[in-house]
Amino acid sequence: SSGINAEWPLRPGDEEHKDKLHKDISLIDFEQHLSNFRKCAVQLNNKSAKEDDLLPLPSDSCKSVFNSPIDNERWTKLGLKEISDGRVALLLLAGGQGTRLGVSYPKGMYNVGLLSGKCLYQLQAERIRRQEDWAKEVYGSSKPIQWYIMTSDHTRGATLNYFKENNWFGLCEQNVTFFEQEMIPCISNEGKIILSSKHSISRAPGGNGDLYRALGQSKIIDDMLKKNIRSVHVYCVDNILVKIPDPLFIGCCLERESDCGAKVVSKAHPTEAVGVICICNGKVKVVEYSEISTETAHLTGDNGKLLFSQGNICNHYFTTSFLRKVIENHADDLAFHIAKKKIPTVDDEGKAFVPDKPNGIKMERFVFDVFEFADRFLALEVNRSEEFSPLKNGPGTGKCCPETCREDLSSLHQKWVKAAGGSLSGEGLCEVSPLVSSAGENLSRIVDGKSFTLPLYLDLTETGKTNGFHSKL
Repeated sequence: SSGINAEWPLRPGDEEHKDKLHKDISLIDFEQHLSNFRKCAVQLNNKSAKEDDLLPLPSDSCKSVFNSPIDNERWTKLGLKEISDGRVALLLLAGGQGTRLGVSYPKGMYNVGLLSGKCLYQLQAERIRRQEDWAKEVYGSSKPIQWYIMTSDHTRGATLNYFKENNWFGLCEQNVTFFEQEMIPCISNEGKIILSSKHSISRAPGGNGDLYRALGQSKIIDDMLKKNIRSVHVYCVDNILVKIPDPLFIGCCLERESDCGAKVVSKAHPTEAVGVICICNGKVKVVEYSEISTETAHLTGDNGKLLFSQGNICNHYFTTSFLRKVIENHADDLAFHIAKKKIPTVDDEGKAFVPDKPNGIKMERFVFDVFEFADRFLALEVNRSEEFSPLKNGPGTGKCCPETCREDLSSLHQKWVKAAGGSLSGEGLCEVSPLVSSAGENLSRIVDGKSFTLPLYLDLTETGKTNGFHSKL
């Protein structure tokens, strides 16, 4: 059975707390809670992947941006047409706090120290605006891109207020929709629900795989279908290089008639700590690096490349029909991933404390666990240096931190300027506003034949004229 993990005598003045706890308990679906815990118990006793059952993705499920510039151009035009027709939605997974970065606000509000001072949310909003303009330049008109943002109870209020305070970063408010993922009760090692205080239950976000339940419950999928959206580009908030929405990725999936797709990067080395997309027990899955032996990780094919090299970067494509199928038929089939944690709780006297060793588990579902339900899955290999630089750690840690994000963006933008015919000298950062270019396009008429000194920031002038670009520090 499952229940609350503590009890104590009622003291004077506790009636209000008792009512609050009773209300909190009444929100729990205990039947679902017990079912979830039983699934977790089974998983804890079983290894999730067996080496003998792993196979690389078949070649007909794989494409790459490195193979053919002609393919890339054709896919990009297909994707821009989809944007122009108003059939594209972006779905941002933004449930994470900036705790590991040393801040108490949502990760999307974090500024890594760019010349512009822009945070992740602003960079992403301005990339959306540029993609709408790009589609309009190519096809003469463009309908708005719908932006759906899944927050958690921890991030919703601060994120919504931040967007309002910043005037939606130039987007129309009606094209930005917020919805929330579920908060799941934390469970002790014995299966009891943990209290965070005498009158409240400890809860944690149910992982980004709660997306599918939330899409159904919040009627977001209905809204997408009503707006005739076909292509949904899903991504995590913390990748500073994310191309959104990426017309090349969307066009590639459309041409292949894929109902589900994922961007991948080649592993930097065989044992890199990244999940790998492969075939497991006959189904497309992401297998964690910890589940693959060193020997298997080093296996190579006839071409000398690693067999299991396709690193998952949480950047996905889904059709709305596929999402509806998952919501209606598979939302409860997704496995829980279990993390043993030190969960703050209360002692027998009702006093709060933080345990010195793991006292419970947090259950999470992951967005990629629906791959196995796809009829035509596609993995698109992309260039890591152009598309993947996640912000995971605080300043000074040297890896996946503000400094690396800043440098990776600067390196990419220097590459853009040089490829467009500009020359750079000096030292410092280079930043191209997303309103100017989202993928290196639109730059040659601005920088070709010109010399610039770093640090350089290319931005739209206040007039926004076609020749109105300038560098500013």
